[in-house]
Amino acid sequence: MTEKPQTPNADSLMKAAGDSARKGPPPVHLWNPDFCGDLDMEIKRDGTWFYLGTPIGRPAMVKLFSSILKLEDGKYFLVTPVEKVGIRVEDAPFVAVDFRIEDPGPDQRLTFVTHVEDEVTAGPDHPIRVTRDPESGEPAPYVMVRRGLEARIDRKSFYRLIDLGEHADHEGSRWFGIRSGGVFFPIIPSAELEG
Repeated sequence: MTEKPQTPNADSLMKAAGDSARKGPPPVHLWNPDFCGDLDMEIKRDGTWFYLGTPIGRPAMVKLFSSILKLEDGKYFLVTPVEKVGIRVEDAPFVAVDFRIEDPGPDQRLTFVTHVEDEVTAGPDHPIRVTRDPESGEPAPYVMVRRGLEARIDRKSFYRLIDLGEHADHEGSRWFGIRSGGVFFPIIPSAELEG
């Protein structure tokens, strides 16, 4: 008699993630188990994680799940050495809720903190990008956290970034943007600000 595959559930993922986390950050980029199906789990635009339609209220659990998140071919998965389940992400899986400035000026470094306590310094390996809504023109800023997973920069932090902005030449035209880690990150063409 063949054993029926186990239905994916949050408890088994949490246990496997917890076991892996005790040995340091889980090496999810090395794990490629078979796909076990989709889990009724979603990360909303504000960073709130939902399971079976209910917000996950324990920050430690959210942090644990976020440590085993993986992006493949535009889809998000929670992975362990033996399980891989699909989840939904409304926008970006993380939210950058603050940042600090080190060595202000041309050599400054901006280190972002996410709602799950990841810290990344914007630069060549952790770029900042800004998209704009085609209808409203509203900007949506992001910073790369790890392995293709981005954090949306919250509004208050973005306003602080704008205060640090400058105009510079970028790819043959003038842009308003910010610098971090030796890289200039364009936000909006200077001409649009002047117009």
